[in-house]
Amino acid sequence: MVGDRELLGEIRTVHADNLGVYGARKVHAELRRKGIGVARCTVERLMKADGLQGITRLKTRKTTHSEGAETPQPADRVERQFTAAAPNALWVADLTYIRTHSGWVYAAFILDVFSRMVVGWRVSTTMHTDLALDALDMGLWARSRAGQDVAGLIHHSDRGVQYRAIRYTERLAEADAVTSVGSKGDSYDNAMAEAFNSLFKAECIRNPIMRPRGGWGGVGEVEIAVAEYIDWFNHRRLHGEIGQAIYLMTYLPLRVSPSASRHAPTAHVPRHAAQPLCPSRSRLRGPPTPPSSVPPPCRRRTAGR
Repeated sequence: MVGDRELLGEIRTVHADNLGVYGARKVHAELRRKGIGVARCTVERLMKADGLQGITRLKTRKTTHSEGAETPQPADRVERQFTAAAPNALWVADLTYIRTHSGWVYAAFILDVFSRMVVGWRVSTTMHTDLALDALDMGLWARSRAGQDVAGLIHHSDRGVQYRAIRYTERLAEADAVTSVGSKGDSYDNAMAEAFNSLFKAECIRNPIMRPRGGWGGVGEVEIAVAEYIDWFNHRRLHGEIGQAIYLMTYLPLRVSPSASRHAPTAHVPRHAAQPLCPSRSRLRGPPTPPSSVPPPCRRRTAGR
């Protein structure tokens, strides 16, 4: 049986290795995944005594600029039903912004609704069409490289001008994807993408472990942090909506064999898509500080609590 002192060391390791994001529920789930049997109340007690806690989200504001109401718009093919039967059936896209010492920095993300993975992203100092288009190209290039057909894919976004630009819609048409947009000014019509933006702001941008001590200096620092965060989000983060599992594990069983990529059509490769994601920072992987004191065992909860 693992004692409190050893268990607290494991808790600190899990918490640090996951960007300091996890609260007691996810730390408990990760410990169980590692084969460490422990009650959740024990994890809660030790984390509270050690000052460890998870990240909480704040409400985010809308970022994209909409066109006039008189402009013809594609239909909303999603109607707030953010579900998909397979990968590459429905993608959702949105933009968000980050304040830095050098000015505003903007980030574009595209998520696959089935796997919930981020399939494309881009960071820039402008909100021009290229920001959103590069994120789209990353997603399409990666799918093509893996030999996956995206014909019939529904691409859903809000009515931001970046997503309604001619070059963007033409790129979707080249991929045989179908455009879908929500109604003007209604965040619920793109709720999944906006929920990710909120999570990204909390777990990456405002996270004291990720954020430089003096604040974000500029686009370079933000881009490195986003690359690290997306790598962790897709490959290691536990997600409550799929039973504290990892998104990648829901995607791999249905993934097309990479050998099929030899027959895949040539896709435009965005200038940043071939860049490997940066490895986790060494400061997040260091050994935990030895516990100075161990709190008393937790009390057994009564049936009414």
